[in-house]
Amino acid sequence: MSALFWFWLVLLIVGTCLTFLMPALWGREIYNHYRGTRAVSCPKIHRQVAVSFDALHAAITGFFKKPDLRVAKCTLWPKKVYCAQECIPEASRTDPYTRGEIQRPKSKKIYHLPVLIAACGSWLMGAIWHSQYVFRARWMEAVGLRRPELRQIVKWWTPHLLSVAACLLFAYGVAWLLVWSKRRGVWRGIMASILLWFAVALASLFAAGLTGISGELLRLEIGYTLLASMVVGAIIGGLTGKLLIEH
Repeated sequence: MSALFWFWLVLLIVGTCLTFLMPALWGREIYNHYRGTRAVSCPKIHRQVAVSFDALHAAITGFFKKPDLRVAKCTLWPKKVYCAQECIPEASRTDPYTRGEIQRPKSKKIYHLPVLIAACGSWLMGAIWHSQYVFRARWMEAVGLRRPELRQIVKWWTPHLLSVAACLLFAYGVAWLLVWSKRRGVWRGIMASILLWFAVALASLFAAGLTGISGELLRLEIGYTLLASMVVGAIIGGLTGKLLIEH
């Protein structure tokens, strides 16, 4: 049962990371939306000025409600620093710009729908891989489970939820690599997923050496995770930009 304990422990850690990942991604979206300088017409002097929002404050307050917007910089400050900030509604509707440009070029963002599809696909592949028609018998023997114990585990929600969390976390990791490298496409996605899988596999092998997980269990899980990661990469790389419009 020790191998199963460590397996659940890893899933618990992944689920905890995912719990913090989702708010972080949402906060990043809010921060990127409100950062930058905007040109607005000052309601007081009826002249164009440049203002900037406090993007970090907007991101923090936007976790649970509508972001609280406040101006952090204005070309009329510090002379009129105590103004009523009546320009906020116009500034919130205005796109930011950079020096010498009318509009700041959009940065690549994570497309969430392909990530969710990829995570579901990898989870379903895991269900098939560990089913009685494929490798369930070998997996039970490697873990040291008997059939009554397996039936009891299947009835629990925690292992299923944590496995879904692991699939989501990996899928978002692949999406982040593609955004960071500014690449898309099926083969680019597969290469990014293999790169991330290799890093995770090395960490898993190191942990296995410390915990004494059987080689048979490692071979089964490495085979599944490699195939699943390639599917995740192909889906995210192939569908990115085709199912959603950037916002």
